[in-house]
Amino acid sequence: MKARTRVLIGAGLVVGTVGYLMASGIKDTGVYFLTPTELAQRVSADPSFRDVGVKMGARVVHGTIQRDVASQTIAFKVTDGTQTYPVVYRGLAPDTFNDDVDVVVEGRLMPDGTFRATTLLAKCGSRYEVVPKA
Repeated sequence: MKARTRVLIGAGLVVGTVGYLMASGIKDTGVYFLTPTELAQRVSADPSFRDVGVKMGARVVHGTIQRDVASQTIAFKVTDGTQTYPVVYRGLAPDTFNDDVDVVVEGRLMPDGTFRATTLLAKCGSRYEVVPKA
């Protein structure tokens, strides 16, 4: 076998292996990113979609945040203006998490309609302004 043929076969094996690893990695870590309305549409079309982990981007509904300091559980509602979901998250919330902030929650929609979040990200303001002194 010629040296050129060996190099081409070796390169083909390397490219094939790297391509397979990339494809399987994306498949294992890929997550849907949906709004609450899109999530509701997917679940109504296919109830088994509840078993799929998703990221949901929405805004926290004003006045719905309830914190249980003892269990580090936070319950709140998110909306995109059309659909609203209650969310339960266990863990420490980001410092920027409060009412009317845009959030991304990652988790699963439970059969009772509650979104159980395993990750909570709050959008950081694009700029910080000094609060006027009273």
